[in-house]
Parts: sequence; structure tokens; C-alpha cells
Amino acid sequence: MILYPAIDLKDGQCVRLLRGEMSVATVFGDDPAAQALKFQQAGCQWLHLVDLNGAFAGSPINSAAVEAILKTVTVPTQLGGGIRDMATIAMWLEKGISRVILGTAAVENPALVREAARIFPGKIALGIDAYKGFVATKGWATKTTIRATDLARSFEDDGGVALIYTDIDRDGAMQGPNIEATQALARAVSIPVIASGGVSRMEDLTALRDTGVIAGAISGRALYEGAIDLAQAIKVLAD
Repeated sequence: MILYPAIDLKDGQCVRLLRGEMSVATVFGDDPAAQALKFQQAGCQWLHLVDLNGAFAGSPINSAAVEAILKTVTVPTQLGGGIRDMATIAMWLEKGISRVILGTAAVENPALVREAARIFPGKIALGIDAYKGFVATKGWATKTTIRATDLARSFEDDGGVALIYTDIDRDGAMQGPNIEATQALARAVSIPVIASGGVSRMEDLTALRDTGVIAGAISGRALYEGAIDLAQAIKVLAD
């Protein structure tokens, strides 16, 4: 199972939100590229980047910070937030992003997701953010009546390379991931599922790994606060 260190970008800084609330942001650094380099030096295999401002605005806002990261590290990166048209997808892939995450677009413009997966095979991931099992969009500000599992199944045969599942109620709360819901989703689809939200200690990572069906996990606050040692975690997961 791959551990993805998260760099969430708000106003050019590394932050973590509590349950997606932009007003409840903890700033962990004002040099995202330097933070990305620290994660790479600790041995990470991937980086998970989110343009938080972009998720609300519907277009890229933290482009300068993302580009600085791309110039600093060599590990592959996945990026979500404000990516809602083909031109933006192509732009980020041309700049060196390895995998683009489409979340709001999966609900509002599923044809875009399918076309992007066809044009850019192996480069498109689905971002499914759920509150009590139902999908939320536009930076989690808009709740829908669509069940996360139903949305995931609707893209089953469309070429998405991964599915990032975030339990909004757990995100940034340091209360552990929703293993039951994540495992159920992973068993419901053939797309590899990456768990996000609430991963706060080493035991959370091993529990996710031990399900045998979860392909990866994203962690942010726990890495910044030292609750999880990245280098140690990578070694344990590799063993």
C-alpha cells in the first residue's frame, strides 16, 4: 500500500483544514516546494497535492506553488482542486503532473471524465468526497443526493486509474479513517481505491493495508504534527 503525503495549498501556503472548512485552516508552512522536498527525502513514492482555493473557485489558483513543487521534486505527483475542463487537464499534465484528480467534474460533467480518461490513459483519477455516504462537490460546499458507491460504479469501465475516497467527517480531525466505508467501496469496484481523511497514526495505516483491498492512503496533518513518521511508515508498509 502506497502512502501519499498531502500538501494542501491555500493562498500559497501548506495548510490543513478541519472537515473541509476554509475558515478552520492550520498553516504548516509558507514554502510548499521545501515541504515537498522533505517528503521526497523521507522516501515517499508519490505526492498528493490539492489546490483548495481552486476547488472553490473552479479554476487553478495556487498554480505558482504547484509549479514550484514540480521543479523541486522528481517523485510523481497527483493534483486535484479546480480542474474542470479539458484545457486545464492538459495544461497540468504538460507541466509535469503525473495524475489529475477530477471530483466535481465527475458529478457535473461525467462526459469530461470519460473523454479525459480516453485521451490521457493512465493519467486520470476520480476524487469522491463523501459526507455520511453522499457525495459533496465544489470544495465540499455542495452536498448531493448521490451515493459515493453509485458514483464510483458509474465510472467502472471508463479507464480511471485510481479513486481517491475522502470521508469528509474524518478529514483533518485526527480521529482515524472510515475503514469500513472505504473497504466497502474498494470491494464494490475494480478501480484501485486510495483512502483519505482521518489517517492519524501508524495503526490506521496498517489497518487500511490489512484489509487487502485498499491501494493507498493519504495523510497530511499527522505527518506535519509528527504523529506519523513518514520514513518509518514507508518502511513498515513496504515490509
